[in-house]
Amino acid sequence: MARWEPGARERLVIAAVDLFTEQGYDATKVAEIAERAGVTRSTFFRHFADKREVLVAGQEALSGLLAEGIAAAPDGASPVEAVSAGLERASNAMGPVNRELAPRIQAAVAASAELQERDALKSVGLAAAMTTALLDRGVPDPAAHLAAELGLLAFKSGFARWSAANRDDPTELAQHAQVALEELRAAAAALG
Repeated sequence: MARWEPGARERLVIAAVDLFTEQGYDATKVAEIAERAGVTRSTFFRHFADKREVLVAGQEALSGLLAEGIAAAPDGASPVEAVSAGLERASNAMGPVNRELAPRIQAAVAASAELQERDALKSVGLAAAMTTALLDRGVPDPAAHLAAELGLLAFKSGFARWSAANRDDPTELAQHAQVALEELRAAAAALG
């Protein structure tokens, strides 16, 4: 096995998604994922606590990017403008591998109650990271939570549009997320 080749984490994610697609999440074993990725079981467990964690591999990094973008927003930015900066930072870190794997990950999540639960926890974590970053900027509590939830919805909507778009479409994830955020702002304003 190619234990020391670089990119083991990414190979493990790709192998897991491939196996989940081919045979289902429940039928897939950690040993199969490791074998498909060309690593040992111990290498798998150095990167992930269990096979469920493979599908949320980038959550910590994504949370960090969202929070960094919010923190770096200009002084005087509104809560939604700060969230927009977070979306921009996080979206720019997503590349072709994310886009390629997204539909297959979504299918695996849709087919497994366990993965749906983990996906819901991921959403809570992303919203919490944005809320904390907004609170750190001095945004009052209710506004921070609301802006973070809008940001989460915008990111999810933008990501869904981006991953479903034709691969020849040059529109970047950041553009999709920003459009979704503006749509949500307009919808919120229409509530009265």
